[in-house]
Amino acid sequence: MLELLLCSMLTILPDYLFRRFVQGKRVGKEITLYSVWFELRWGITTCLILTTLLILTVFYNHPSTSSVTLFYRTIPVLPETNGRVSEVSLDFSGHVEKGAPIFKLDDSKQKAAVETARRKVAEVDAAMAVTENDISKAEHQLEEAKANLQTAQYELETKQNLQRIDPRALPAREVGRLQVVVQGRQAAVDSATAARDAVQEKLATQLQAEKASAEAALEQAKVELSKTVIRAGVSGSVEQFTLRVGDVVNPLMRPAGILIPDTAGRYLTAGFDQIEAQVMKVGMIAEVTCVSKPFTIIPMVVTDLQGYIAAGQFRGGEQLVDPQAVTRAGTLLVTLEPLFKGGLDGVTPGSSCIANAYSSNHDAIAAKDTGALRAIVLHVVDALALVHALILRLQALILPFQNLVFSGH
Repeated sequence: MLELLLCSMLTILPDYLFRRFVQGKRVGKEITLYSVWFELRWGITTCLILTTLLILTVFYNHPSTSSVTLFYRTIPVLPETNGRVSEVSLDFSGHVEKGAPIFKLDDSKQKAAVETARRKVAEVDAAMAVTENDISKAEHQLEEAKANLQTAQYELETKQNLQRIDPRALPAREVGRLQVVVQGRQAAVDSATAARDAVQEKLATQLQAEKASAEAALEQAKVELSKTVIRAGVSGSVEQFTLRVGDVVNPLMRPAGILIPDTAGRYLTAGFDQIEAQVMKVGMIAEVTCVSKPFTIIPMVVTDLQGYIAAGQFRGGEQLVDPQAVTRAGTLLVTLEPLFKGGLDGVTPGSSCIANAYSSNHDAIAAKDTGALRAIVLHVVDALALVHALILRLQALILPFQNLVFSGH
């Protein structure tokens, strides 16, 4: 309608002025309801053609869409294990900080596992203490065996010296007996050394490994115990939290509630018509007006364009895909972020909006190889963005009345 009014000011109005003041035709006389088409046919025809071209130029170069939503992601509140609820920290809804407890499961089984693992660690520590005493005992036994060996060696050396001085002073059998005694004492030293090394190796490897395993089992038991307290992974609001003490929760089948992060609703997602794929560019300036924040125009900027249209996706299966089955054409997904900080403050996440995007040909106009005629045309195209901006502001004014008065609720 706005385009028709603008075009009529340039076509029908001059045609009427010419008929009225040049040809002298008057409304109600020569220009009547029945003769208006014949009298103003040039102005009406030109107005319709110009309106069509204006609408085509505006809507193609400055696309608009009402498929705009402030999407946000929700996080299901789920435990990592099955259990019965023993404590609830929230009501039906409430705000939680990161790391704050939401609810707690019965932890008697996990506490018993922690205590068992702790006792196992204490048992290994006691075994290590006993082994250290065994090492001390083995050291003493080794020292005793060394002392006995040294005594036997001294006695053997004394008898061998006497035999060298006077072979008849000492029987050869006595020297042989002492040699056997020294060999036995040496074997006792070797045995004591091996026993000490075995005990030391047990302390250094086996018991250390057992202690590490026991400590790991204790840490695992503590982790399982910590899983009984379900905490918020991020700061946000928990909504529709109906869990109560005594309920049984299952991580696969029954979530406890929904956590909405505080960072939800930072950008808008818009679906533009596929024909706008050649016009939409990252960095384009846009404007939106949202239902949850009426009478407000929010400056935005295009930050991302999805390179795929969702309607064309398919999953491999047992049947061939027929393009005719896609009954509804998909849209070009565009991400819009506020041009200024806090631009979306006051817009409720999940709200529906209307968006306009405005193309800019400034670089093409400023290029040296751009001709004068093309520069004028591009100037006109950029200037026509004002028409779409006016339409958006009219929509912002009408939107509350459309939803509250004319919606039929």
